Amino acid sequence: MTTPGVPVAGTLRARTAAGRWVIAATVLGSGMAFLDGTVVNVALPAIGRDLHSGLAGLQWILSAYLLTLGALLLLGGALGDRYGRRRVYEVGLVAFSVASAVCGVAPDLDALIVARAVQGIGGALLVPGSLALLSASFVADDRGAAVGAWSGLAGAFSALGPFLGGWLVDAVSWRLVFLINLPIAAVTLWVVRAHVPESRDAEAAAGGPLDVPGAVLATVGLAGVVFALIEGSAGGVTPLVAAAGVVGAVALVAFPVVERRAAEPLVPLEVFRSRQFSGANVTTLTVYGAFGGALFLFVVQLQQDLGYSALEAGSALLPVTVLMLILSARAGRLSQRVGPRLPMTVGPLVAGLGLLLLGRVAPGSRYLTAILPALIVFGLGLSLTVAPLTAAVMASVEERHLGVGSGVNNAVARVAGLLSVALLPLAAGLSGVDPAGPGFADGVRVALRISAVVCALGGAVAFVSVRRAAAVRPVVHPGMSHACADPVLRP
Repeated sequence: MTTPGVPVAGTLRARTAAGRWVIAATVLGSGMAFLDGTVVNVALPAIGRDLHSGLAGLQWILSAYLLTLGALLLLGGALGDRYGRRRVYEVGLVAFSVASAVCGVAPDLDALIVARAVQGIGGALLVPGSLALLSASFVADDRGAAVGAWSGLAGAFSALGPFLGGWLVDAVSWRLVFLINLPIAAVTLWVVRAHVPESRDAEAAAGGPLDVPGAVLATVGLAGVVFALIEGSAGGVTPLVAAAGVVGAVALVAFPVVERRAAEPLVPLEVFRSRQFSGANVTTLTVYGAFGGALFLFVVQLQQDLGYSALEAGSALLPVTVLMLILSARAGRLSQRVGPRLPMTVGPLVAGLGLLLLGRVAPGSRYLTAILPALIVFGLGLSLTVAPLTAAVMASVEERHLGVGSGVNNAVARVAGLLSVALLPLAAGLSGVDPAGPGFADGVRVALRISAVVCALGGAVAFVSVRRAAAVRPVVHPGMSHACADPVLRP
């Protein structure tokens, strides 16, 4: 069913007014979710002071959001495929808005953490829906350009977060970091209803019940493991921490077993038969894991060890925003011409070098000579990576699994950040270290060096797993029930 005045899915061109409306709607919605993943970073010291929280509490403010977001992204993609991608996107906007309002008036740390978890649920409906709506709305030849524009603008939302958060914290209160979502969501909802076509997977809509056991296992598994990592590093391995870790690990191990036997699995395991899909998701895990935990610690370091205000700390990261805005769409077009393998190999190596340079920052370092060059290198690498990575993932799944493919990739990205926030402080020796106390700067330097190595590893994975062909398409093989990504070779 189509809405009067709204174009038909699969017919849009990227450079038309109708196409730009769809790009705007998906960028605003998913960008709001991405923004919330980073905008809170610079507000953490102010939140900690106001709500009397240590490092473990600050980790939970980020992790509660990333936990439900990462665990439910798969379900969000499946719901969109089944019940309508635009409809589920609209539900996500409303849920995210309500949770943002609760975050903005939270009276204590526990209430804020719970509201952040609900925010993640709304984000899980927004993020996979944005890419699925893009892929379903545009003609095949324009999808790469549309995804490139989405990657650059949505990525810029993430990079803009520290600056916006810093300004709001210094000018008014950290509570506005959450309340700013309300007008953005209202505008986005209007654009979606007026300009975005509905689409769904006809086979999923006519299929059996949703894979609730799979969704429960994914959520319980991630929650248990993350709880054990954060609480264990802060207060030691108690019986509760040990039990949570064991339950989480068992649930994660059981997840693929249940999915293999499910009639309508949350994650059809045949999508992983594509080497490109699997390899691109491993690259996503390493790259997003590397910079997720690194930026969490680095922004705190700027304020605690280098004396930056919240606004100054956020403004320090603006070069990454500018580079993402300028270069990501061009990187998407480049990947269409030469294939995603080259930019996905070089990009993480360059971003890793940027993180390594950030690891040299210490109290007394100057912005122009130490921080800015490192951020430029990091931003160049990130800009070169994101759009080709996203396009490679979406091109390696068949049309009816667009929501699932987007959900898997975005879940991997969010889980990567979640695990990094939980694991990186532990690996760098920051467990129990007061962010305002001695030893924090040394731990951050170690953490950034670890992140640099992990990021570069993503480039190596892309080199050996992503096809060199300039494009891929899903091909259903005769006599087989699944599709795989075969190369569309250029003459």
